Amino acid sequence: MKKLWCSLLIVGIVLGACSSGEEAVPQVEEEAVPVSGEDSILVQMLNSEGKETGKATLKETKEGVKIHLQAEGLEPGTKAIHIHETGVCEVPDFTSAGAHFNPGGKEHGFQNPKGFHAGDLPNLEIDEDGTVNVVITAPNLTLKPGEKNSLLDEDGSALVIHEKADDYKTDPAGNAGDRIVCGVINGD
Repeated sequence: MKKLWCSLLIVGIVLGACSSGEEAVPQVEEEAVPVSGEDSILVQMLNSEGKETGKATLKETKEGVKIHLQAEGLEPGTKAIHIHETGVCEVPDFTSAGAHFNPGGKEHGFQNPKGFHAGDLPNLEIDEDGTVNVVITAPNLTLKPGEKNSLLDEDGSALVIHEKADDYKTDPAGNAGDRIVCGVINGD
C-alpha cells in the first residue's frame, strides 16, 4: 500500500508539474525492465573503497534519460541518489564529483519552491539483502551532446548514491549525508 501511495503521489506531482508548464519530476518504475541498446552508456558504480558495487545503464528515450541501476553490498534502507556535475569519482568521499547537476541554477528538492536541480532524483529503497534494481526516468536530462541539460558535457557527470534519504527540500543536497557510491557518466 505504501508503494502504491508513493507512486500516486509522484504521478500527481508529475501531472501537476506538466500542467503548470514546469519541469517534470523524475520517476522510479515499479518493474526494472533492463535498459540497453547500442547507444546506451554503461556506468561502473564504485563504493568508497574503490570496489565495483554495481552498474548503471543510461539510455536516451522520448521520456528523458532512463537509468537502470543495479547494485549490491549497500546498507538497507532509503538512500538519496543524484546526478552530480563532474565526471570524477575519487575515493573515499567522491567530493570530486562536485555539486548536483544544475544547469538551470535552481535550488534543491522536489518540495522546494525555488527548486529543483535537473540532477535531483527520487530516493532509492535498498532491499534487506543490500541490493537495488530500479529504473529511473529523468525527464529533464539528455545524453545529446551540446544541449544545456546534457550529462555528456566537456567534463561528464556522475551518478552518486548518498548514505541517507533526501528530504526533497533542503538546499543544496537534501540533508542526504555522505556520498557512498559513485559512477562516472561519459560518452566513452
